[in-house]
Formats: sequence, C-alpha cells, structure tokens
Amino acid sequence: MARWENGAGVLYGAEGGIPLEIAASYRARARGLLGRDGIDGALLLTPASGVHTFRMRFAIDVAYLSRDLTVLAVRTMRPGRLGLPRLRARHVLETEAGAMARWGVRPGLRLGVEVSG
Repeated sequence: MARWENGAGVLYGAEGGIPLEIAASYRARARGLLGRDGIDGALLLTPASGVHTFRMRFAIDVAYLSRDLTVLAVRTMRPGRLGLPRLRARHVLETEAGAMARWGVRPGLRLGVEVSG
C-alpha cells in the first residue's frame, strides 16, 4: 500500500479477520487509545516506531511492525509507561493486554491488512 489513510480494516495473521482501526494522520495517531476503556480488535498506528501509555486507562499489547508488516517485537505495557522506539519499526499495532498471545501474534509473523471502503 503506497499511502495509508485513517479508517477501518481487517487484520490477518495467525488468527483470521480481526477488526482494525487505522490511524494514519498525526491527530489520529496522537489520540490513539487515549480516553477509551477498551478496544474491540486492534489499532494500527502508521507511520510510527514507538508509543507511550500516559493517561491510558488499561494495559495494552504493542506489536512493532516492519515496513512489510512483519512483527519485530511484542510487548505488554501498563498505563503510564514510555516505550522506546524500535529502529526498524514503521508501524505499531495496539490492542488490549493479552490479545496478541490469544491471536498468536509473535516476532517473525507477517501480518496482512485489508482496508475497508
């Protein structure tokens, strides 16, 4: 995909279609999951190489993705933490803590995204 835009989509990987929100604008990436009590599915921040959980209400799983959507690392972050940027990361996937393990998302797995609309 040449250029990402804010919107909805579906994430494919170890588990079939997972609802996905895409945050491609600066404003959407900055807002991220702030002010929410949870998320159904996942949020893709693009471009992004790091995240923080300041002012978040719940712990999250974070997957750092390369340009071709290969998982570089997966971390669980409690609220109030600063995640260090990953050198080769071009996208960051966020979801509720525990979801990545349930979905089988792990380093080396290549994910796919289908954009809705």
